[in-house]
Amino acid sequence: MAENTTAVTARLDGPIATLTLSEPRRRNPLSLETMREATRLLRDLGADPGVRVIVIAAEGPAFSAGHDLSQLAGRTLDDERIVFEACSELMATVHQVPQPVIAQVQGMALAAGCQLVATCDLAIAADGAVFGTPGVKIGLFCSTPMVPLTRAIGRKRAMRMLLTGDLIDAPTALDWGLLNDVVPAGRLAETVRELATRIASSSSATLAIGKRAFYDQIDVSEPEAYELMTATMAANAVTCDAQEGISAFLEKRPPVWADR
Repeated sequence: MAENTTAVTARLDGPIATLTLSEPRRRNPLSLETMREATRLLRDLGADPGVRVIVIAAEGPAFSAGHDLSQLAGRTLDDERIVFEACSELMATVHQVPQPVIAQVQGMALAAGCQLVATCDLAIAADGAVFGTPGVKIGLFCSTPMVPLTRAIGRKRAMRMLLTGDLIDAPTALDWGLLNDVVPAGRLAETVRELATRIASSSSATLAIGKRAFYDQIDVSEPEAYELMTATMAANAVTCDAQEGISAFLEKRPPVWADR
């Protein structure tokens, strides 16, 4: 499968799909059109039973510099709402698709670009990548990027980034929990592919159950989380693939997934 637009491409390679921001000369801005198309493509990939993992990557030296500021100048309140609602819809879709979503990051990931990295289920970056929420420097506090950022790195670290607009490097982002790994730039695509392949070896039905369960329990109280996850795990245990996996383990053979 391959689809092309002026700013986003989607490609399927076996069980791994890659959605690529493809406006490198403009540092891959998240324009209204780009966000809407990325949301549409994510939903299409999410509905494809052959897709087990989705990678979000970018062409050129930057991942994304954030919103297209030319779309925010001289607009009405209703116009501005349309842009930020589209952004929130894109971020929600990353969590709603059943497949794990991995950010593959090189260069800068700023403002809404940083938000996208923080939103993805996993994130791997090249060692020269930088991250920031510099909106405060132009009078536009990064309030929507703040939502996943605070959940990824904690209150004090997020507030420092938001209030100062200062950039952090990849090793700092890794230490703070924004990233899962930092690798040399020449190994970025290979490392992401290796991770995606390991994840894709599991049952897609089990991956979907686990991803949904993670976000269901992460922001509720511990007693409520246990109640939710007890029901989830019991339901998971009687699925075809769970029973196959248990039998395969006991019989010392590789499992054969039915993806249900």
